[in-house]
Amino acid sequence: MNIVWEDAYSIKVSPDKGGVLISADRGGLLSLARVLEALAEEEPGSHIHLDQYNSLEDGSAELIIEKI
Repeated sequence: MNIVWEDAYSIKVSPDKGGVLISADRGGLLSLARVLEALAEEEPGSHIHLDQYNSLEDGSAELIIEKI
């Protein structure tokens, strides 16, 4: 999966009242949109893992997005 990330971006994922809060600046939102667009072109079962060691801000919860 080839994803183009913005040069400067911020994305944080946090638990929030039984759900998940994704907080992102403009660059982060554009980057997430590209992640979703790239994943949409993959086979069912394809997925991407994002965490504080891979694309998200420090302290972020892990985010796994899967195509069904």
